[in-house]
Amino acid sequence: MNISEELYQNHLAILKEELLVALGCTEPIAIAFAAAKARTLLGEMPKTCHVRCSGNIVKNVKAVIVPNSGNMRGIEVAATLGIVGGDADRELAVLESVTEADIQETKELLKSDFCTCSLAEGVDNLYIVVELKSGKHSALVELKEHHNHITRLEKDGEVLFEESEKPQKEQEEGADRMWLNVENILAFAEQVRLSDVEELLSGQIEYNTAISNEGLKGRYGVETGRILLENAKRAAGTENTRLRARAAAAAGSDARMSGCSLPVVINSGSGNQGITVTMPIVIYAKELGADTELLYRALVLGNLLSVHQKKYIGSLSAYCGATSAATGAACGIAYMQLKKSGEQERIYGILCDTITNSIETLGGMVCDGAKASCAAKIGLAVENALMALELSLAGNVFQPGEGMTMENPEDTIAAVGRMGRVGMKSTDVEILNIMLGN
Repeated sequence: MNISEELYQNHLAILKEELLVALGCTEPIAIAFAAAKARTLLGEMPKTCHVRCSGNIVKNVKAVIVPNSGNMRGIEVAATLGIVGGDADRELAVLESVTEADIQETKELLKSDFCTCSLAEGVDNLYIVVELKSGKHSALVELKEHHNHITRLEKDGEVLFEESEKPQKEQEEGADRMWLNVENILAFAEQVRLSDVEELLSGQIEYNTAISNEGLKGRYGVETGRILLENAKRAAGTENTRLRARAAAAAGSDARMSGCSLPVVINSGSGNQGITVTMPIVIYAKELGADTELLYRALVLGNLLSVHQKKYIGSLSAYCGATSAATGAACGIAYMQLKKSGEQERIYGILCDTITNSIETLGGMVCDGAKASCAAKIGLAVENALMALELSLAGNVFQPGEGMTMENPEDTIAAVGRMGRVGMKSTDVEILNIMLGN
């Protein structure tokens, strides 16, 4: 299948929109970014800060350590640190420039009522408003849908920018994720010019490998990655590779959830998902002796298949995105294995069956916020996806009518996505209520 130039540019644009560099968990970082942008808009140090955000933001900020914060947690920390030391021009790396003096100033401000927070109801799952006041002046920044997507700016009560006021043509510009399907993604991965993706993918490998290695060396969280790696040292052959792939993915999350300040390249708005889709493919590429071209094409495939699944679910929900990312990684591994063995004709079918087997097994694992246990969920998701691949290679796949398995993989992806987006809404509310002690 030869793809059109329009489809080629669309898929390339999706990669460029998705594979962004972020410092720390993207939810507190999004708050810090909005706060830093509001401080820039205000033009002076505010007297007060108020943050309103959706339940999913609350859930994902509650227990995770804010990077470059001196091991502090919470919405107030993220917002205050963004105001004091953040650089809004760096967007999702907004806290990269924070100094020790900024941390100390933040700690002093946190002792007062400088920053307050409230829950915004009836809004998008990803929704943040930061409002700053200083004497007669005020500034407001609204962010929603994506972690770096500003939709409203106000200064002294005057609306300076509102997304709904953009021309319709401008609103319609950008990559269309509805063009994503397994066939198109595979064709794009096969035909993409490496010069178009080399910078993106080399950065993804470099950053995500670095934080994975840090997680394996350091004492972070419950050390899921380190423990899996110790098990790998006692295993041989295929089991060794399998455990190392799980360890590498989990270790990056170990470090990231515990406040490691190393940047990552994200996928679907999540650093954990970016690490999960990257590291198993990198580990298996070394084991298979894959060259750079094969590794890059496998990463293109894995990244886009992960985005394809999440487009039905959204950036934040009660559905743990590690399942989607691990499924994408397993598909990238399948691509490399079949390419190396000369079984090109089997690739499409194996990808379809691997996706079906994976999401019909672990799809629906709940997200109860960003914290140390994310690493363990990632380890489980990678194990599940690799089992799904092995079943597929043996010619076995769940059949239509079994649970949410549909007549074709695209309908199965959509069905599981509907369950995650619509069916798990009440689950999301109940998880938040439990976390808040309601």
